[in-house]
Amino acid sequence: MGVLYDYFSASSDEEAGAVIDRVGGPSSQEVLVSPPKEARRGWFRRPPVPQPELIVDPGLHVFDTVTTKGIDPVVQLGTLEELLTGRPYGENVDDPRNGCVVANRSQGELLVLTLTESLVAALAGASNEQLAEVAVPWSQTEEFWGQGDPGVLTDFLCDLAGLARGARQQGHHLYCWVCV
Repeated sequence: MGVLYDYFSASSDEEAGAVIDRVGGPSSQEVLVSPPKEARRGWFRRPPVPQPELIVDPGLHVFDTVTTKGIDPVVQLGTLEELLTGRPYGENVDDPRNGCVVANRSQGELLVLTLTESLVAALAGASNEQLAEVAVPWSQTEEFWGQGDPGVLTDFLCDLAGLARGARQQGHHLYCWVCV
């Protein structure tokens, strides 16, 4: 299976964290609703356990997302940030917005994490040519086992940069919804 990562922008940590319970992530309007629990009637006459129901809530905002299966927001984007900005990896890791958990469910199987503002600024300010250039050394890092595909990574970076540009224009931050 694998880990799913949906990168998206939101106006605040609270708004971003509210997507944690969406089935399918921030681009979905589907949520599980648990029915109220009935009182137990005794050992032998227990009612069946009520099952959650999947509903579509048309009132939920659908976020623009960049979806990937193999690029995590902390280690791999920390390496990317170092390549894009020259900021040492250790400083990236120490940044309070680097992978800060804003929502957590199911013992970490669902998470919403923050991305650093310096990475967002670097992505927003980079041209597609610069992103293609940085994709080559990034593809060769140990996190990709030295075998990342620069073309695939360039496409991902261009999409993520577009999301970052939109976020900066609106005064938003970037986040990552993680589903293990």
